[in-house]
Amino acid sequence: MIGRKGVMEDESNARAKEDNNAEISWKLRSLPPAHYIFKIENLSLLSDAKAECFRSADFEVGAYKWKLSVYPRENKKRNGDGHISLYLVLSNSNELTFNQEVNVNFKLFVYDHIRDNYWTVQDTDEKVRRFQGIKREWGFDKLVSVTDFKDESNGYIMDNCCIFGAEVFVIDNASKGECLSMVKKPEKNTYIWTIQKISQLDSSYIKSEEFAIGGSKWRIRLYPKGNLKTKVKSLSIFLRLEDDATFENGRKLYVEYMLRVRNQFEGEHCEKEGQFEFESKDGWGFSNFMSLNDLNDKSKGFIHDNTLIVEVEIQAMTLLIVVLENW
Repeated sequence: MIGRKGVMEDESNARAKEDNNAEISWKLRSLPPAHYIFKIENLSLLSDAKAECFRSADFEVGAYKWKLSVYPRENKKRNGDGHISLYLVLSNSNELTFNQEVNVNFKLFVYDHIRDNYWTVQDTDEKVRRFQGIKREWGFDKLVSVTDFKDESNGYIMDNCCIFGAEVFVIDNASKGECLSMVKKPEKNTYIWTIQKISQLDSSYIKSEEFAIGGSKWRIRLYPKGNLKTKVKSLSIFLRLEDDATFENGRKLYVEYMLRVRNQFEGEHCEKEGQFEFESKDGWGFSNFMSLNDLNDKSKGFIHDNTLIVEVEIQAMTLLIVVLENW
């Protein structure tokens, strides 16, 4: 891949790149994408996150629903080593018959902050791509090198923000979009749950009161004697998202979090780190959080005065979707 600096002498000319036997045409234009824009803020935090890719919410064009999929480092499955990868995805919310195909001619976009224009990116020969049940994703494995993309003199990133877009089928003027932002350690990102009389609990599980972190509502669900997978062997703890209608149109909430059982003496706490894309009323955690032998060993300090202290610390998360009209 060549960087932008090698082609900026004449901005009116098309740029062509070749990756994975597919030529890519780059052209600069002033008009924004007609169908969808996907803005990503705090890109450096997203790039450092453990998730391999980030997808937009569904947007509808031509009676079908689509997504944009961005790999901020590389798509390892497609040999996109050292490059940003960008794809148009036919959403799973489309109910396709076994032999149904959706033929698409599309353009993807990268905003140039320096020149206040958009780079249109498409196959050089403007191929019609066939989307179907077993092939729902088309795009560019090696859109641009990570090094060139992060170089602010190239204009892809400004103030830790980048913008992508798409045009699918017929171009119209009704653009919609969203703003996705990564938050490192949201405000008041820890919840502490003190459980008294832990030995007297007779239910299979208990749940904390509802608490709010990062604009979303949560609970901790705890199985004192293990869930069905680890019954009478391990303590099971799960973080559960309690919001109902927050994540419409296929949106998920990516969260990096730490679950912790506090040591009430001087020893180390028992803690496990997880990351997950939560949907409405969704829970995720650990069936084998810690053995019941360790938990009930009074010398280890996890239970003291028949009290157990459980914490959750949300370390990073994406902000909720913001729909933008006429960007």
